[in-house]
Amino acid sequence: MPGTIVFIAVEPGAFVKEGDTLAIVEAMKMENRVVAVTGGVIAEVLCATGEIVSSGQQLFTLEERPG
Repeated sequence: MPGTIVFIAVEPGAFVKEGDTLAIVEAMKMENRVVAVTGGVIAEVLCATGEIVSSGQQLFTLEERPG
């Protein structure tokens, strides 16, 4: 189901850990957190606030960091 990006919490170069919030997407009047599935560094942000996105669409590129 499509949704709208209402908040982006990270920018390229940001270090994140598993479970950190990356963005908030509003769909059907509900806000849903997009979270990191692993730790690493945000390499690219592929979305913008206000953009309509689809289920399964890649929103970020995350480079995993060992350790």
